Amino acid sequence: MVTSDPIPPTETQAVALAHEAEIGPLIGIIVGSQSDLEHIEPAQTILRDAGVPIETTVMSSHREPEKVASYCKGARGRGLRVIIAGAGLAASLPGVAAAHTDLPVIGLPLTSRLTVAGGLDALLSMAQMPPGVPVATVGVDNAKNAAHLALRILSI
Repeated sequence: MVTSDPIPPTETQAVALAHEAEIGPLIGIIVGSQSDLEHIEPAQTILRDAGVPIETTVMSSHREPEKVASYCKGARGRGLRVIIAGAGLAASLPGVAAAHTDLPVIGLPLTSRLTVAGGLDALLSMAQMPPGVPVATVGVDNAKNAAHLALRILSI
């Protein structure tokens, strides 16, 4: 029987694993509804493959505004360094998140079976934030770019 030693983690992965063991996730992924979860799987895969600890939570800025505010206000204290917020339709989740944290927020506009503009409505909602409440916005349904941008923000 031939056995091989496990491949050691990269330095980046080792730092991320140590961080997760000490503090918790580095990136929080939030979406407005259960139906949005399938759209963020590519981001989750990229971040996990990079060895970055993440957490994913469903919360609606319209139906649960206090939950969103609490999550975002406490994000830095829990060790998060970036929030990815995916939403469709009115897509207020990224803007509400950015209003309640000083962490970088990446808006991920999502298409929906209910949308009338193919995701353009969500994109514009995220890209047209007022001064002082920035949301870095990626393309519609482009969860991969949201993950890659988060890795660049973390310098990974």
